[in-house]
Amino acid sequence: MNLDKLMSKHLSRYLDPSKTIPEETLQQLLRFLRSTPTSTNIQPNHFYVLATPEGKERLANNLGEFDNGEKILNASHAIILTTRTDLPESHVETVFSKERADGRFPDLAQQELRESMNRDFLKFLSLPRMYGDKNMKHWMEKQTYMALGMTMMAAAELGVEAMPLEGFDPVCVDKEFKIRETGHTTTVLMLLGYTDPAKVYSNPISRFESDELFTFL
Repeated sequence: MNLDKLMSKHLSRYLDPSKTIPEETLQQLLRFLRSTPTSTNIQPNHFYVLATPEGKERLANNLGEFDNGEKILNASHAIILTTRTDLPESHVETVFSKERADGRFPDLAQQELRESMNRDFLKFLSLPRMYGDKNMKHWMEKQTYMALGMTMMAAAELGVEAMPLEGFDPVCVDKEFKIRETGHTTTVLMLLGYTDPAKVYSNPISRFESDELFTFL
């Protein structure tokens, strides 16, 4: 990974509608997205991959008051990143069962210890002083944004532009794709494609100086 290249990179807001991501590259990105870590391995997400003009049009036409439809239509692919609205015991048990089936831990004793520790942590998140359900939702959304950020870096490594998009009404998107019925809600969108060569942003990046950002103790 070329960190110098990443540090000088601008995120494109304009994608070239004439270019499509090769299927092999797309599948690499989706495998990477699937592998991104989540705290306690809770995996609170579901991802909607919009690969057809019809799918992208449905999203572009259901953003609420936001005018970002053209960005979506110009993308090669759009991904709706959703997060669970709550964390029922059934989901926790599904995670544990999958870990056991995959042999995540070397023996049953270690698996049971980790399950116990994870349950204690989830109970801690739900305490009233931790803002209860509100804190749990916020914690799960953090996992979604971690997946977004890591996948954006993976896309850059593969020469693909990944644009995060928050300019939409999640209620409208949820309704169009019947997402709430699955126990999830839309958190953020990610558009994938290639930068429009006529709209390349080449000005220097602007960030605070290091002494304003870092405190060494």
